[in-house]
Amino acid sequence: MPEEPLTLDAALSDEAVLSTYRRMFAALARDSGAVVDDPVLVDIAETLFAAFAEAGEEWLTHEQMRLACGAYPAEQFDNRLRVLKGLGAIREVFPKPNQLRYRASFTSVVGLMFIRRMMDDGGQSEMHRLLALEDLNVADPRTTMDEARQSAVNLARAFRLWALELITLTTGTIEELREQAPKLWGTEEIAHRAQSLHATILTRWPELDRVCTDLRAAIYAYSDASRRAAGRLADSAGTTRNLTLLPTETWRTFAQTAPKERLAAVLDGFVFDAPAPWHDPAAIARAVDEAPRPAPAQPTPPRSTLPDPGPDDSLGGPLEAGLERLRELAESLLGEESRVALADVLGPDWATARRVLADLTTADLRPELPYRLVWSGGLTIDPSREPSWLSHGHLERTA
Repeated sequence: MPEEPLTLDAALSDEAVLSTYRRMFAALARDSGAVVDDPVLVDIAETLFAAFAEAGEEWLTHEQMRLACGAYPAEQFDNRLRVLKGLGAIREVFPKPNQLRYRASFTSVVGLMFIRRMMDDGGQSEMHRLLALEDLNVADPRTTMDEARQSAVNLARAFRLWALELITLTTGTIEELREQAPKLWGTEEIAHRAQSLHATILTRWPELDRVCTDLRAAIYAYSDASRRAAGRLADSAGTTRNLTLLPTETWRTFAQTAPKERLAAVLDGFVFDAPAPWHDPAAIARAVDEAPRPAPAQPTPPRSTLPDPGPDDSLGGPLEAGLERLRELAESLLGEESRVALADVLGPDWATARRVLADLTTADLRPELPYRLVWSGGLTIDPSREPSWLSHGHLERTA
């Protein structure tokens, strides 16, 4: 078969494929050269797996495998077959001497299907599947609390890394954000599924409230980052003239119904130069990928044009009023006693109790007020009340 000339678009497509493979198998690679550097090698593996599926229980011999991959050079086929045999993706049907027929590994076929889905939408579909399975697992009566904790920890880690990647895309170049646009699809549904899973874990195991707090914070961080990235992508659509940001039907209708003046205006502002000397597309893609990215300039915060009169001299009044309010609160809780337990004066309403506790802490930190908080090392735990744990402390009048 005659080789077609390699274009820049084809080279960029191949580089995107290899980049996905490298990121996915980086944790398993022995060194940086352990992943294939030619997309044709992956095509050979897929061709072999398709041939094994059609062969059925007859399996394949070495000659039949070579015939199925006849469109590829013999050198590449032999190299790929040697690697697939060494890693167990293709094995003998029966482990005995002089075995002539081979079978394919189901695990390897599923792995390639998974990689293709990852390349199509950046992992969105896999995240939907993972959340659906985790939701079923935590709802299963046989699931233990340790399994639920591990599930929440793993999901929180995944959402935090996802949010950090989206934040990087938001502050980077618009071309990189446009390339990673599939990662912004279905973010609301993913966040909703994750919040449902969080609610299930917290309902079944209230003891995992701290782990669920981390998961909830990671989900909110992911939602905020995805909204910011989507907003920047939408704002830049008009300036970048990116035709992929609108549905295909919209541009087809525009091309069929718009007058020639509006069609010509699409290319208004573009300058077409003479073709540059030939460069290897792979070298260009590699140079663009390795080029340093300048950090975005931080704008100076706006400053007021009004004159600054300096510090106000009337701060003594509000301060005295605040101290008097703290004194009245402490006296109302102490009454005729010089020492009361905080457990006796804090009510069951936690929203009110934490405000009272904040005021008492402020009074304890003011040296001009004769009130102190004394804490002991004990801790009372009661799941039926709010808060469910309470430290042993006392409010004392020192004068």
